[in-house]
Amino acid sequence: MQPISYEKYQLANGLTVLIHHDPLTPMAVVNTLYKVGARNEVSTRTGFAHLFEHLMFGGSQNAPHFDAALQEAGGNNNAFTNNDLTNYYDILPADNLETALWLESDRMHFLHINERSLDVQRKVVIEEFKENYLNQPYGQLWHQVRQLCYTQHPYRWPTIGLTPQHVAKATLSEVQAFYQQYYTPNNAILTIAGGVAPDQALPLVERYFGDIPTGPTPLPDWPTEPAQMGARHASFEDDVPLNMLIMAYPMADRTDKGYYEADLISDILSSGSSSRLYLKLVKEQQLFNELQAFISGNLDPGLFVIRGRLNEGVSYDDAQAAIQQELQRLQDDLVPRHELEKVKNKVESGYEYNTINLMNRAYALSYFENLGDANGLNTEKEHYLSVSAAALRDRAIQLFDARHLNLLEYRAKQPAYAG
Repeated sequence: MQPISYEKYQLANGLTVLIHHDPLTPMAVVNTLYKVGARNEVSTRTGFAHLFEHLMFGGSQNAPHFDAALQEAGGNNNAFTNNDLTNYYDILPADNLETALWLESDRMHFLHINERSLDVQRKVVIEEFKENYLNQPYGQLWHQVRQLCYTQHPYRWPTIGLTPQHVAKATLSEVQAFYQQYYTPNNAILTIAGGVAPDQALPLVERYFGDIPTGPTPLPDWPTEPAQMGARHASFEDDVPLNMLIMAYPMADRTDKGYYEADLISDILSSGSSSRLYLKLVKEQQLFNELQAFISGNLDPGLFVIRGRLNEGVSYDDAQAAIQQELQRLQDDLVPRHELEKVKNKVESGYEYNTINLMNRAYALSYFENLGDANGLNTEKEHYLSVSAAALRDRAIQLFDARHLNLLEYRAKQPAYAG
């Protein structure tokens, strides 16, 4: 597949602009990535980044009804927040690109933040917290895992926040300050993809975004997580159907070669019905109802996680020992060539499949530009394909060090004795 082409520009106010022209589509995507996520919050006011994902749809000075205006132009939109960033995207006919740029620029500069809009979205976020985290089976899993694995870094809370009380007690001045600090052109990456050429799109970007003032330069002032030098163990009891075991290990950040090696290891362990954990521990030994290995994918050093629901009657000790045996295999033996090629082929086919979608291309360009270079979208695959079996073994030895284990037993509550 041909590399994804794009043009890069930077406005005088600091806004980074990427334009990917695809003449084969009549559609356009406007993707706006803000470099703000849960890691930019303070421990007494968590959940603000996610709150803003909702507030940004509450209307702005010249566009009081964002969704309605975009729908009239034949478009739709959505957004998401994680620990590292907040992303908004609009999909509409390329002929109506100007509508999306007007809407995005207006809420970047003139978002309506008042007591009424804050109160409406505050209630929505608190209800979401209750529904998806407090009242959902295993809903508190990531709260427990993150607080076990991180002691200093703001990754110790999930995107929704530590507690709904932080959003409940948020003042209007605090929320306005967050907007002024992070929702600025110099803290954003605007990507336009689709049936619009750069010489058509750039003048429109200049028209709608060029006059927005440069904001303060946000600095990565959150604390670095100290190296873990001893295993940690915690237990949490909840109203869930089956016991769950979580084993988490600190891993490299997103730009380190160790990231790609850890990602391939996770695929070897649990990608598909022929993967090691599924074959040995789910199908053959029947220790687990389901079992997964995956990486958190954070920009800063993240987590390699193994998570599984234990079958009835299986002890935590037996479940952990069985997983440890599979991890030891990775540390002792080279991954066979055919097995390594299988997971590499999966990476390659996944890349080809994902970049077919215009929206995926737009977001990926923004994402890699946030990492440091939008062209990473075109070179990322090679990082995976160049990994050797020896490198995987070395990474497994470093990654699955017993001193780095974070073990969480997420226990099902026992029914009260009714005799």
